[in-house]
Amino acid sequence: MMKIESVIDKAEVARFREIIDAGPWVDGNETSGHQSRLAKRNRQLKQNCDAAAEAGQMVLNAIGRTPEFIAAALPLKVFPPLFNRYEGGETFGNHVDNSVRQVKGTDFRIRSDLSCTLFLAEPEDYEGGELVVEDLFGEHRVKLAAGDLVLYPASSLHRVEPVTQGARVASFFWLQSMVRDNGEREQLYRLDRTIRTLSEERGGTDEAVLELTNLYHNLMRRWADA
Repeated sequence: MMKIESVIDKAEVARFREIIDAGPWVDGNETSGHQSRLAKRNRQLKQNCDAAAEAGQMVLNAIGRTPEFIAAALPLKVFPPLFNRYEGGETFGNHVDNSVRQVKGTDFRIRSDLSCTLFLAEPEDYEGGELVVEDLFGEHRVKLAAGDLVLYPASSLHRVEPVTQGARVASFFWLQSMVRDNGEREQLYRLDRTIRTLSEERGGTDEAVLELTNLYHNLMRRWADA
């Protein structure tokens, strides 16, 4: 799991909310698979409406200009962002995301390597609504500031706790990474961070920086699908 802060600023959050709050909201099971449909109770901005298209492009623009997101996710293909809303006790029980996501009526599909949630409501504006992601080390509970994003393996069992007061609003989407394996992707991210740190300290032409950069790109050649 990885938290990335301030993917969008507060002014952009306000603009997002202006666009999507006025849009058509439908039953969240519009895009659910069979298993998820049994656990899901929320609302979702209608796919392919004007508001979803405009706000979705804004999400793509935001992650595209966030170096930390690119370094961590190494995105190859991104599913068009969706938007959901929980209130009045709505929840999404334990589930696993579909391994392959396809845009209905098109030939666009991705292998869902990573799941992303971009929070669009401040945590103090609603009660409950934590994203709970389970792994071998237990449960991780996530409730971030508006504009922050969490990135985690789509293979994880996860849920959204009931929202008992206020409204939890977020964008969510999946991506196919150039590097399928979570462990390999993590090693590349850690190597990338080390290179950036050393480059700031020593300069980009330092011998150690160049050697590590060479190693990074050779590992990418070995592991990446592009």
